[in-house]
Amino acid sequence: MSVELTELQAGNLLEIRVSGKLDRAAYDLFTPAVERQIETYGKVRILFEMHDFHGWDAAALWEDIKFDVKHFNDIERLAIVGDKKWEHGMAVFCKPFTTASVRYFDTSDIDQARQWLGE
Repeated sequence: MSVELTELQAGNLLEIRVSGKLDRAAYDLFTPAVERQIETYGKVRILFEMHDFHGWDAAALWEDIKFDVKHFNDIERLAIVGDKKWEHGMAVFCKPFTTASVRYFDTSDIDQARQWLGE
């Protein structure tokens, strides 16, 4: 599992890049950063990029559910970027768990995802 987190200086935008299988440690890494951005800006925009992604282990799935419930109204836009068809399905699956506008982008369209988040 690998997680890279970039808090962009320009404002309420976070980029999270994951690969492998997410575990609880991944949430321990990026949850505080997301919560700092929410405290500072109110609503945040997130680019969630998946590369060679294999899903979540049970502990991480539980952390994801808790995160979604706690921050239901705090994410304004969520761009999910990936290279597999099932990752597009995940973007559709996420929509009922957030008030955010959620869109899926193929890896080759990451610049378009960044542009959409910046609008």
